[in-house]
Amino acid sequence: MAVTERNMIIRSLNNNSDIIFALAIVGIVIMFIIPMPIFLMDLLLAANITLSMVIILVSIYILEPLDFSVFPSLLLFATLFRLALNVSTTRLILGQGYAGKIISSFGNFVVGSNYVVGLVIFLILVVIQFVVITRGAERIAEVAARFTLDAMPGKQMSIDADLNAGIIDDEMARQMRDKIRQEADFYGAMDGASKFVKGDAIAGLIITLINIIGGLIIGTLQRGMPLADTARTYTLLTVGDGLVSQIPALLISTATGLVVTRAASSDNMGVEVTRQLTTQPKALFIASAILAVFAFVPGMPTIHFLILAAVVVAIGYLINQQYEKLKKEAEEMEAEETAVRYPQKEEISTLLKVDPIEVEVGYNLISLVLPEQGGDFLDRVAMIRRQTAVEYGIVIPPVRILDNLQLEPDVYRIKLKGVEISRYKIEPDHYLAMDSGLSTIKIEGIETIEPAFGTPAIWITENMREEAELNNYTVVDPPAVMATHLTEIIRQHAYELLGRQEVRSLIDNIKEDYPALIDELLPDLLTLGDIQKVLQNLLWEGIPIKDLVTILETLADYGAKTKDIQLLTEYVRQALSRQITSLFQEDDGNLYAVILDPAYEDNLGQKLEASDQGNYLALEPQEARMLIEKIAREIQKLLQQGHQPILLTAPLLRRPIKELTYRSIKELITLSYNELDPRVSIQVMGTVS
Repeated sequence: MAVTERNMIIRSLNNNSDIIFALAIVGIVIMFIIPMPIFLMDLLLAANITLSMVIILVSIYILEPLDFSVFPSLLLFATLFRLALNVSTTRLILGQGYAGKIISSFGNFVVGSNYVVGLVIFLILVVIQFVVITRGAERIAEVAARFTLDAMPGKQMSIDADLNAGIIDDEMARQMRDKIRQEADFYGAMDGASKFVKGDAIAGLIITLINIIGGLIIGTLQRGMPLADTARTYTLLTVGDGLVSQIPALLISTATGLVVTRAASSDNMGVEVTRQLTTQPKALFIASAILAVFAFVPGMPTIHFLILAAVVVAIGYLINQQYEKLKKEAEEMEAEETAVRYPQKEEISTLLKVDPIEVEVGYNLISLVLPEQGGDFLDRVAMIRRQTAVEYGIVIPPVRILDNLQLEPDVYRIKLKGVEISRYKIEPDHYLAMDSGLSTIKIEGIETIEPAFGTPAIWITENMREEAELNNYTVVDPPAVMATHLTEIIRQHAYELLGRQEVRSLIDNIKEDYPALIDELLPDLLTLGDIQKVLQNLLWEGIPIKDLVTILETLADYGAKTKDIQLLTEYVRQALSRQITSLFQEDDGNLYAVILDPAYEDNLGQKLEASDQGNYLALEPQEARMLIEKIAREIQKLLQQGHQPILLTAPLLRRPIKELTYRSIKELITLSYNELDPRVSIQVMGTVS
């Protein structure tokens, strides 16, 4: 029942807070005009001290400046309240020679009834507030306001970019924009509000001087008091009043500095300061040693410095012990995570899932994978995924890496959708050396075949590495061998890794910028599966799909005319003519290729037949074999001259010939005349007749 009543009271205060604040402002204005009774003045002075303490404590506990966004307005309120108190206390001091118990206590007890000491303390407080804290806070607020305003356009553009990329939604973008606007408003307001603190310090100094002069005049001329008594009475009261005002003012100034210098953090200031000052136990040990040296300097208080040195070294020791404990726990947790990442006994549920790409490593190769053992293969895999996204325009699914005790210790294998695609044996503590074609001597080592491209190579020891490099051998370490092998496997099978879900993600990524295109294409003209098949056809022949907008625009143009996937693919390839030409154009600007004899090409064109899978060449086995052999001979001549294996054909024959020769001549690049940039110079290096 008590909790319910308390909640009702808090809710009632919140609902009426605007009325309370308005009455407080009106009350402050009244204080400038109407004399206040002494009892009420004591209460208001105590309230002023309480308010300043609450403000500085709240400033310590905030995580970022916007958590205390009302501070500039509150600063104006506190300054106005303090000035109203100064006016009221001045009226009481000069009118009655007494301004309440709080001011008397500060004048007699705090400064020991010595008004000279009190005056000096008051002046020191004013200097500290005005010269040190206020000026620094004012400068910081000014710079922060300027930098915040200058950074606004960049932050807005960053939010727009994240929104367009689909990283954030509209609601989150609106909240982030509101936060940027609030930051600009806050620092702009703080830049102006800091002037209140500066003016308050000046006003306090002037008011104190006026009170002393006015008190001397009233005491000696009006009341006939001796000059010494007058100086003692009015100066003590004035200094007490000044201290009562300046201490809360100092707290408010400090709070201003804390707020404007506070950077966004996950913890309050006390936690942050403690954590950051104790992150280096060595610093505490060094400080303790220096304190111990000071203890034995002649004239220094030995006991004091020894006590401080002991305290600091004890704190450093405790912190160091805690760090060692946390480090040990982290290593144990990392070992557990490693066991989870490389499980030997998997749960039944994980066995039901088929990963798109897996790399299984033997026991001896685990050190090449685990970062804690110096392996960098995981970083290389991340780079492979980024490189594939940049080159081909697709995001490869995460590569699962695990150990397999059933493999030979030095063997790894690459699996695609649960099926082994390739495996290779690594020679431990060796490097793979490959002849670049410029080598003059043959080095000794374990002969092997490079796994990615099938070229001859040699495993050499580390002490032979420098000799091999000097003799123009290309030398790579085992992680690079694995990474290159995996990269080539991904390139060859990228079309198999592009599923409907991946296509949907690619389309969603551009839908924000091209909504009309997507709405026209899907689902009326083509299905998601149709688009997937076209993209797979492109990737199957090594054509990147980065220019997805051009691809979809072309499909939207021709999707209403035909649903033939092969024909749609050819239309897309023609639209990508500049990109395709740039892929196969050599450094001299020419494209070197083999062509079909026109009569032979016409003969093959007459043997095209249609099927559900598109056109194909209906050739007798002997005729098909002869065609493949003729193409292979001409392509071999092209390769011997250092050119890419390119065959130019008529558009209708391009795809059927590619499918016919794929198993026998996988490296063959089949292009049609229509998908080449008209500006490229074609150099015919052979004719298949």
